[in-house]
Amino acid sequence: MANEWLARWREGRIGFHRDRPHPILVRYWPSLGARPGTKVLVPLCGKSLDMRWLARHDHPVLGIELAGQAIEEFVAEGVGELTRYRQAGFDICRQGNVELWCGDFFHFHIQQAAEIGAFYDRAALIALPAATRQRYAFHLAQLIPPGARGLLISLTRGPGGPPFSVSAEEVRELFEPNFRVTHLEDGEPEPNGFRESAWALVRRGPLT
Repeated sequence: MANEWLARWREGRIGFHRDRPHPILVRYWPSLGARPGTKVLVPLCGKSLDMRWLARHDHPVLGIELAGQAIEEFVAEGVGELTRYRQAGFDICRQGNVELWCGDFFHFHIQQAAEIGAFYDRAALIALPAATRQRYAFHLAQLIPPGARGLLISLTRGPGGPPFSVSAEEVRELFEPNFRVTHLEDGEPEPNGFRESAWALVRRGPLT
């Protein structure tokens, strides 16, 4: 799966990339209640412009991406001083209010996630095959502190992928053990048969 993802970036097969912030993010993020200054985790972030939208709205962003090419394209298309360093096996770029960690999401651990207080998943869950989605949901829950809020965009479609079809039932099955899950909307079906759904999540657990 990792090799296929890297090949997509190498060959420019990135039809999933949007040239503007996702309308679901713009519509629902303000209602989640994540306070300004809260650092937002964006797993499998690609070079998403959603990260710049979050940064413009007073959120430090920590994106994790396997493909170094995606990170290089993101910073090349941005402005501002670029800082590079290495930590815990990840090559990290920081530009403005966005830091990008190049490496495997499953190798990112709670020690690195200490300041994270929210998350945004537009293309992580649906990029993973069924056998890996349970591992992803559990690992995400380990990184997110109690009370933290997140926005998830899932997708249903015909056979095939990635992106993979993830039903509403599966979203609840994956996340309800560790999150309060609220369905926000089902989008209109697109010409390619894709249909996105939006979910608000709040990490369960005792507040400190």
